[in-house]
Amino acid sequence: MNLRYTFTSAIVRELMQIEAARQAVQLTVLPPAVAEALRQNARLRATHYSTRIEGNRLTLAEAEQAVLQGRRFPSRERDVREVQNYYRALQQVEAWAASGAAISEELIRKLHALVFIGARARPTPYRDGQNVIREAATGAIVYLPPQAADVPRLMADLIAWIAAAERDELPTPVIAGLAHYQFVTVHPFFDGNGRTARALATLILYKHGYDLGRFYSLEEVYAVDLPAYYAALQTHPHHNYYEGRAEADLTGWLAYFLDGMAAVFGSVAAEVRARAGDAINVEPAELLRLDRRARLALGLFTHQETIASPEVSRALGLSPRATCDLLVAWVAEGWLEVADPARKSRRYRLSAEYRRLIGALSAG
Repeated sequence: MNLRYTFTSAIVRELMQIEAARQAVQLTVLPPAVAEALRQNARLRATHYSTRIEGNRLTLAEAEQAVLQGRRFPSRERDVREVQNYYRALQQVEAWAASGAAISEELIRKLHALVFIGARARPTPYRDGQNVIREAATGAIVYLPPQAADVPRLMADLIAWIAAAERDELPTPVIAGLAHYQFVTVHPFFDGNGRTARALATLILYKHGYDLGRFYSLEEVYAVDLPAYYAALQTHPHHNYYEGRAEADLTGWLAYFLDGMAAVFGSVAAEVRARAGDAINVEPAELLRLDRRARLALGLFTHQETIASPEVSRALGLSPRATCDLLVAWVAEGWLEVADPARKSRRYRLSAEYRRLIGALSAG
């Protein structure tokens, strides 16, 4: 696979801006409650905006309620499933990135299954027929992807290109942007290609150290100005893949992708600097001993005073039994307590000591 693009002065400048923001965030220490709140907010915004691009009707607040509280919205069951699936897919993306999982066709098919069908779904097979992207208002053809018979070869080529680009140490943001483009160009599944492409780009970035504390959502850039997003993806005037799209110059798309990434990274770096202070450089021992899952749960308290087992289960991607075991252990450790022991459906709150610690750090 030969992807055509040029490193223009603008692209080089954007890569430098991305790297500067990345270094700034890496060198800044935030209180755990603040950091987890930023991560939770980024996951929710990424979930909301990526699904909104595809027509999801839930607001950001409703998406948060559907994901963290399991709230149902009558007549919008599909919208609820979409945001819940995407949120869980992002959790899996984080786990794959942390383990250094290789990008493979099997992984991509699993990712699509998570995004499109949900947890415990089998890897999605590639489409076995043609699909067409049409303009919603007029029905005019916007893009005609490659034939189904060519999809396996094109996906194998994409995986090989990603592996080669990683070995050759091509800048990670460039790999992520071009993988995003090529995935939606091949359009390997009947539906859910856009969401999967955006999650794949996030996985590539996270895997190679461009997670930025997992404080950002690139999806918001695209959703805020959808015409610009779609225009950037239309790298050739002909809608047929075989009539120019396959050999198109991708410099324009890459410039768009990196410009948005640089803007988001710069915004996150500014927010992190604004939240950092002298008092947060040394965390109390009580907070240092909390592991990653405990800190994720800690982030839930930025939205509410008490939490319940189903909310923790959804936030951590754990089974109800595993979540209950964790909650019992956390109560025993003394940083959680049962809010109302008399109620059969238990809710939990921070212990008085941890409420004091978190309040002091957040104020600092």
